[in-house]
Amino acid sequence: MSNSVALFACSKCFSKYPFEELSSGQQLCKNCRGSFPIVKCTYCRSEFQQTNKLSTSTICSKCEHNVKQFGKPSACEYCNIIAAFIGNKCQRCTNSERKYGPPVTCEQCKQKCAFDRKDDDKKVDGKLLCWLCTLSFKRALAKTKQSDADRRAQLKLAAQRSNKNRENRPSRGSSTNNKRSASNRSDPAKLETGLEALPPVAKAMRTNRPPGDLVDPNSSDHVVAMTQLKEQMVSLQKQICQKDALLLSKDKTITELKAKHFTNETELRNKMLNTEREFEKKVETLSSKIKQLQKEVATLSKANKNKNNTLSSGAGSGGSGTDSPLP
Repeated sequence: MSNSVALFACSKCFSKYPFEELSSGQQLCKNCRGSFPIVKCTYCRSEFQQTNKLSTSTICSKCEHNVKQFGKPSACEYCNIIAAFIGNKCQRCTNSERKYGPPVTCEQCKQKCAFDRKDDDKKVDGKLLCWLCTLSFKRALAKTKQSDADRRAQLKLAAQRSNKNRENRPSRGSSTNNKRSASNRSDPAKLETGLEALPPVAKAMRTNRPPGDLVDPNSSDHVVAMTQLKEQMVSLQKQICQKDALLLSKDKTITELKAKHFTNETELRNKMLNTEREFEKKVETLSSKIKQLQKEVATLSKANKNKNNTLSSGAGSGGSGTDSPLP
Protein backbone atom coordinates (compact mmCIF):
# COMPACT_ATOMS: atom_id res chain seq x y z
CA MET A 1 0.00 0.00 0.00
CA SER A 2 1.51 3.35 -1.06
CA ASN A 3 2.16 6.08 1.47
CA SER A 4 0.33 8.65 -0.72
CA VAL A 5 -3.08 7.04 -0.05
CA ALA A 6 -4.94 8.67 2.84
CA LEU A 7 -5.98 6.16 5.51
CA PHE A 8 -9.01 6.42 7.79
CA ALA A 9 -9.70 4.57 11.03
CA CYS A 10 -12.54 2.07 11.42
CA SER A 11 -15.01 3.30 14.02
CA LYS A 12 -15.01 -0.13 15.75
CA CYS A 13 -11.53 -1.68 15.62
CA PHE A 14 -9.69 1.60 14.86
CA SER A 15 -7.59 -0.05 12.17
CA LYS A 16 -6.74 2.23 9.26
CA TYR A 17 -8.02 1.60 5.73
CA PRO A 18 -8.61 3.60 2.55
CA PHE A 19 -11.84 5.57 2.63
CA GLU A 20 -13.41 3.43 -0.13
CA GLU A 21 -13.11 0.27 1.99
CA LEU A 22 -15.14 1.72 4.89
CA SER A 23 -18.95 1.59 5.03
CA SER A 24 -20.73 4.84 4.18
CA GLY A 25 -22.93 4.98 7.26
CA GLN A 26 -20.91 3.95 10.31
CA GLN A 27 -17.40 3.89 8.79
CA LEU A 28 -16.83 0.18 9.49
CA CYS A 29 -14.17 -1.96 7.83
CA LYS A 30 -14.94 -5.18 5.98
CA ASN A 31 -14.05 -7.42 8.94
CA CYS A 32 -16.28 -5.49 11.36
CA ARG A 33 -19.11 -5.43 8.83
CA GLY A 34 -18.91 -9.22 8.60
CA SER A 35 -18.70 -9.70 12.36
CA PHE A 36 -21.80 -7.68 13.24
CA PRO A 37 -25.24 -8.28 11.70
CA ILE A 38 -27.30 -5.71 9.81
CA VAL A 39 -30.74 -5.21 11.41
CA LYS A 40 -33.74 -2.99 10.74
CA CYS A 41 -34.64 -0.24 13.22
CA THR A 42 -37.92 -0.79 15.05
CA TYR A 43 -38.96 2.84 14.68
CA CYS A 44 -37.55 4.48 11.54
CA ARG A 45 -37.29 1.10 9.61
CA SER A 46 -33.83 1.99 8.27
CA GLU A 47 -31.10 -0.66 8.22
CA PHE A 48 -28.08 -0.27 10.48
CA GLN A 49 -25.21 -2.44 11.67
CA GLN A 50 -25.00 -3.53 15.27
CA THR A 51 -21.70 -2.66 16.92
CA ASN A 52 -22.00 -4.99 19.91
CA LYS A 53 -22.60 -8.73 19.73
CA LEU A 54 -23.97 -8.83 23.26
CA SER A 55 -26.61 -6.21 22.48
CA THR A 56 -29.82 -7.41 20.82
CA SER A 57 -31.31 -3.93 20.49
CA THR A 58 -33.04 -3.22 17.18
CA ILE A 59 -33.17 0.56 17.64
CA CYS A 60 -30.65 2.71 15.80
CA SER A 61 -28.55 5.26 17.66
CA LYS A 62 -30.50 8.23 16.29
CA CYS A 63 -33.90 6.85 17.37
CA GLU A 64 -32.45 5.79 20.72
CA HIS A 65 -31.30 9.37 21.33
CA ASN A 66 -34.73 10.71 20.28
CA VAL A 67 -36.51 8.27 22.62
CA LYS A 68 -34.42 9.49 25.54
CA GLN A 69 -35.09 13.12 24.63
CA PHE A 70 -38.72 13.08 23.43
CA GLY A 71 -40.13 9.72 24.57
CA LYS A 72 -41.66 6.99 22.42
CA PRO A 73 -42.78 8.14 18.95
CA SER A 74 -46.19 7.96 17.36
CA ALA A 75 -47.21 6.94 13.83
CA CYS A 76 -46.42 9.44 11.08
CA GLU A 77 -49.57 10.81 9.48
CA TYR A 78 -48.08 10.31 5.99
CA CYS A 79 -46.04 7.08 5.89
CA ASN A 80 -47.51 5.43 9.06
CA ILE A 81 -43.98 4.61 10.26
CA ILE A 82 -43.77 4.87 14.06
CA ALA A 83 -41.08 7.53 13.98
CA ALA A 84 -42.89 10.82 14.72
CA PHE A 85 -40.99 12.05 17.75
CA ILE A 86 -42.01 15.71 17.30
CA GLY A 87 -45.52 16.48 16.08
CA ASN A 88 -47.44 14.14 13.77
CA LYS A 89 -44.77 13.62 11.09
CA CYS A 90 -41.50 11.74 11.02
CA GLN A 91 -38.30 13.59 10.23
CA ARG A 92 -37.99 11.94 6.81
CA CYS A 93 -41.47 13.08 5.68
CA THR A 94 -40.95 16.53 7.21
CA ASN A 95 -37.74 17.07 5.26
CA SER A 96 -39.25 15.67 2.04
CA GLU A 97 -42.35 17.85 2.38
CA ARG A 98 -40.19 20.93 2.96
CA LYS A 99 -38.08 20.07 -0.10
CA TYR A 100 -40.57 18.58 -2.59
CA GLY A 101 -43.98 19.79 -1.41
CA PRO A 102 -47.01 17.83 -0.14
CA PRO A 103 -47.08 14.03 -0.59
CA VAL A 104 -48.78 12.19 -3.44
CA THR A 105 -50.17 8.67 -3.76
CA CYS A 106 -47.64 5.84 -3.99
CA GLU A 107 -48.26 3.67 -7.07
CA GLN A 108 -47.47 0.48 -5.13
CA CYS A 109 -49.15 0.67 -1.70
CA LYS A 110 -51.73 3.34 -2.74
CA GLN A 111 -50.97 5.37 0.38
CA LYS A 112 -50.46 9.13 0.19
CA CYS A 113 -46.84 9.00 1.35
CA ALA A 114 -44.71 9.41 -1.80
CA PHE A 115 -42.97 12.66 -2.75
CA ASP A 116 -42.64 13.72 -6.38
CA ARG A 117 -39.08 14.89 -7.05
CA LYS A 118 -39.99 16.05 -10.58
CA ASP A 119 -37.26 13.80 -11.96
CA ASP A 120 -37.94 10.63 -13.94
CA ASP A 121 -34.48 9.26 -13.06
CA LYS A 122 -35.50 9.19 -9.39
CA LYS A 123 -38.48 6.94 -10.13
CA VAL A 124 -38.22 3.21 -9.49
CA ASP A 125 -38.92 1.18 -12.61
CA GLY A 126 -40.83 4.17 -13.98
CA LYS A 127 -43.11 4.31 -10.92
CA LEU A 128 -43.43 6.93 -8.21
CA LEU A 129 -42.98 4.94 -4.98
CA CYS A 130 -42.77 5.84 -1.32
CA TRP A 131 -39.66 5.17 0.74
CA LEU A 132 -40.81 1.79 2.12
CA CYS A 133 -41.93 0.46 -1.27
CA THR A 134 -38.67 1.67 -2.84
CA LEU A 135 -36.68 -0.29 -0.24
CA SER A 136 -38.82 -3.40 -0.80
CA PHE A 137 -38.42 -3.15 -4.58
CA LYS A 138 -34.64 -2.68 -4.39
CA ARG A 139 -34.34 -5.57 -1.94
CA ALA A 140 -36.38 -7.87 -4.20
CA LEU A 141 -34.38 -6.72 -7.24
CA ALA A 142 -31.10 -7.43 -5.46
CA LYS A 143 -32.31 -10.91 -4.47
CA THR A 144 -33.41 -11.58 -8.06
CA LYS A 145 -30.05 -10.45 -9.43
CA GLN A 146 -28.23 -12.61 -6.92
CA SER A 147 -30.36 -15.61 -7.78
CA ASP A 148 -29.81 -14.96 -11.49
CA ALA A 149 -26.05 -14.82 -10.93
CA ASP A 150 -26.17 -18.07 -8.95
CA ARG A 151 -28.28 -19.67 -11.66
CA ARG A 152 -25.85 -18.59 -14.38
CA ALA A 153 -22.94 -19.96 -12.35
CA GLN A 154 -24.77 -23.27 -11.92
CA LEU A 155 -25.59 -23.42 -15.64
CA LYS A 156 -21.98 -22.64 -16.51
CA LEU A 157 -20.75 -25.35 -14.13
CA ALA A 158 -23.24 -27.84 -15.57
CA ALA A 159 -22.12 -26.96 -19.11
CA GLN A 160 -18.49 -27.47 -18.12
CA ARG A 161 -19.33 -30.84 -16.59
CA SER A 162 -21.23 -31.97 -19.67
CA ASN A 163 -18.40 -30.83 -21.98
CA LYS A 164 -15.87 -32.61 -19.81
CA ASN A 165 -17.97 -35.80 -19.88
CA ARG A 166 -18.29 -35.54 -23.67
CA GLU A 167 -14.56 -35.14 -24.01
CA ASN A 168 -13.86 -38.11 -21.74
CA ARG A 169 -16.38 -40.52 -23.32
CA PRO A 170 -14.96 -40.72 -26.85
CA SER A 171 -11.44 -41.14 -25.47
CA ARG A 172 -12.58 -44.11 -23.41
CA GLY A 173 -14.35 -45.61 -26.40
CA SER A 174 -11.35 -45.08 -28.67
CA SER A 175 -8.95 -46.66 -26.16
CA THR A 176 -11.24 -49.69 -25.91
CA ASN A 177 -11.48 -49.96 -29.67
CA ASN A 178 -7.70 -49.61 -29.97
CA LYS A 179 -7.22 -52.48 -27.53
CA ARG A 180 -9.75 -54.57 -29.43
CA SER A 181 -8.18 -53.75 -32.78
CA ALA A 182 -4.72 -54.60 -31.44
CA SER A 183 -5.92 -57.95 -30.18
CA ASN A 184 -7.86 -58.56 -33.35
CA ARG A 185 -4.83 -57.86 -35.54
CA SER A 186 -3.05 -60.75 -33.87
CA ASP A 187 -6.04 -63.02 -34.38
CA PRO A 188 -8.03 -62.57 -37.64
CA ALA A 189 -10.85 -64.77 -36.36
CA LYS A 190 -11.38 -62.46 -33.43
CA LEU A 191 -11.39 -59.50 -35.82
CA GLU A 192 -14.50 -60.77 -37.58
CA THR A 193 -16.34 -61.60 -34.37
CA GLY A 194 -15.19 -58.31 -32.82
CA LEU A 195 -16.65 -56.28 -35.69
CA GLU A 196 -19.95 -58.04 -35.32
CA ALA A 197 -20.04 -57.64 -31.53
CA LEU A 198 -18.94 -53.94 -31.52
CA PRO A 199 -21.87 -51.81 -30.21
CA PRO A 200 -22.79 -48.49 -31.84
CA VAL A 201 -21.28 -45.24 -30.54
CA ALA A 202 -24.54 -43.95 -29.10
CA LYS A 203 -25.05 -47.12 -27.14
CA ALA A 204 -21.49 -47.00 -25.84
CA MET A 205 -21.93 -43.38 -24.76
CA ARG A 206 -25.12 -44.30 -22.90
CA THR A 207 -23.45 -47.19 -21.09
CA ASN A 208 -20.37 -45.11 -20.26
CA ARG A 209 -22.42 -42.17 -18.85
CA PRO A 210 -21.98 -41.80 -15.10
CA PRO A 211 -25.09 -42.22 -12.92
CA GLY A 212 -25.04 -38.59 -11.75
CA ASP A 213 -25.73 -37.30 -15.28
CA LEU A 214 -29.01 -39.17 -15.70
CA VAL A 215 -30.98 -36.31 -14.06
CA ASP A 216 -29.52 -32.80 -14.24
CA PRO A 217 -30.80 -30.65 -11.34
CA ASN A 218 -29.71 -27.53 -13.24
CA SER A 219 -31.82 -28.22 -16.30
CA SER A 220 -33.96 -25.52 -17.90
CA ASP A 221 -37.16 -26.94 -16.39
CA HIS A 222 -35.78 -26.64 -12.89
CA VAL A 223 -34.51 -23.14 -13.57
CA VAL A 224 -37.91 -22.03 -14.92
CA ALA A 225 -39.67 -23.52 -11.90
CA MET A 226 -37.25 -21.83 -9.51
CA THR A 227 -37.73 -18.50 -11.31
CA GLN A 228 -41.51 -18.82 -11.10
CA LEU A 229 -41.31 -19.63 -7.38
CA LYS A 230 -39.08 -16.64 -6.73
CA GLU A 231 -41.44 -14.38 -8.67
CA GLN A 232 -44.32 -15.72 -6.59
CA MET A 233 -42.31 -15.00 -3.44
CA VAL A 234 -41.71 -11.41 -4.56
CA SER A 235 -45.42 -11.02 -5.35
CA LEU A 236 -46.39 -12.43 -1.94
CA GLN A 237 -43.92 -10.10 -0.24
CA LYS A 238 -45.52 -7.16 -2.05
CA GLN A 239 -48.96 -8.34 -0.90
CA ILE A 240 -47.66 -8.61 2.67
CA CYS A 241 -46.31 -5.05 2.44
CA GLN A 242 -49.71 -3.87 1.16
CA LYS A 243 -51.52 -5.67 3.99
CA ASP A 244 -49.09 -4.21 6.53
CA ALA A 245 -49.67 -0.74 5.10
CA LEU A 246 -53.44 -1.32 5.26
CA LEU A 247 -53.21 -2.47 8.87
CA LEU A 248 -51.11 0.56 9.72
CA SER A 249 -53.69 2.76 8.03
CA LYS A 250 -56.47 1.14 10.07
CA ASP A 251 -54.44 1.57 13.25
CA LYS A 252 -53.88 5.20 12.34
CA THR A 253 -57.63 5.69 11.78
CA ILE A 254 -58.43 4.03 15.11
CA THR A 255 -55.84 6.18 16.86
CA GLU A 256 -57.22 9.32 15.23
CA LEU A 257 -60.78 8.40 16.25
CA LYS A 258 -59.68 7.70 19.82
CA ALA A 259 -57.81 10.99 19.92
CA LYS A 260 -60.85 12.81 18.51
CA HIS A 261 -63.15 11.15 21.03
CA PHE A 262 -60.78 12.03 23.86
CA THR A 263 -60.54 15.62 22.62
CA ASN A 264 -64.33 15.95 22.33
CA GLU A 265 -64.85 14.42 25.76
CA THR A 266 -62.24 16.75 27.28
CA GLU A 267 -63.78 19.79 25.61
CA LEU A 268 -67.27 18.82 26.77
CA ARG A 269 -66.07 18.23 30.32
CA ASN A 270 -64.27 21.58 30.35
CA LYS A 271 -67.35 23.28 28.96
CA MET A 272 -69.54 21.75 31.66
CA LEU A 273 -67.07 22.81 34.36
CA ASN A 274 -66.94 26.36 32.98
CA THR A 275 -70.74 26.52 32.84
CA GLU A 276 -70.95 25.26 36.42
CA ARG A 277 -68.40 27.83 37.58
CA GLU A 278 -70.26 30.63 35.81
CA PHE A 279 -73.55 29.48 37.36
CA GLU A 280 -72.02 29.43 40.83
CA LYS A 281 -70.58 32.89 40.29
CA LYS A 282 -73.99 34.21 39.19
CA VAL A 283 -75.67 32.61 42.21
CA GLU A 284 -73.11 34.16 44.53
CA THR A 285 -73.53 37.56 42.85
CA LEU A 286 -77.31 37.37 43.12
CA SER A 287 -77.12 36.21 46.74
CA SER A 288 -74.86 39.13 47.65
CA LYS A 289 -77.21 41.55 45.88
CA ILE A 290 -80.20 40.10 47.72
CA LYS A 291 -78.41 40.47 51.06
CA GLN A 292 -77.44 44.03 50.20
CA LEU A 293 -80.99 44.89 49.17
CA GLN A 294 -82.34 43.29 52.32
CA LYS A 295 -79.99 45.44 54.38
CA GLU A 296 -81.10 48.53 52.48
CA VAL A 297 -84.77 47.62 53.01
CA ALA A 298 -84.17 47.10 56.72
CA THR A 299 -82.35 50.42 56.96
CA LEU A 300 -85.07 52.27 55.09
CA SER A 301 -87.84 50.69 57.16
CA LYS A 302 -86.02 51.61 60.35
CA ALA A 303 -85.53 55.17 59.14
CA ASN A 304 -89.19 55.48 58.21
CA LYS A 305 -90.23 54.13 61.58
CA ASN A 306 -88.05 56.67 63.43
CA LYS A 307 -89.40 59.47 61.26
CA ASN A 308 -92.98 58.50 61.99
CA ASN A 309 -92.28 58.40 65.71
CA THR A 310 -90.70 61.86 65.52
CA LEU A 311 -93.64 63.29 63.61
CA SER A 312 -96.21 61.82 66.01
CA SER A 313 -94.41 63.17 69.09
CA GLY A 314 -94.09 66.64 67.55
CA ALA A 315 -97.74 66.78 66.63
CA GLY A 316 -98.80 65.88 70.20
CA SER A 317 -96.76 68.68 71.82
CA GLY A 318 -97.97 71.30 69.34
CA GLY A 319 -101.68 70.52 69.95
CA SER A 320 -101.46 70.92 73.75
CA GLY A 321 -100.02 74.44 73.38
CA THR A 322 -102.77 75.88 71.21
CA ASP A 323 -105.68 74.40 73.18
CA SER A 324 -104.72 75.98 76.50
CA PRO A 325 -107.11 78.91 77.61
CA LEU A 326 -105.88 82.49 77.73
CA PRO A 327 -105.53 84.18 81.14
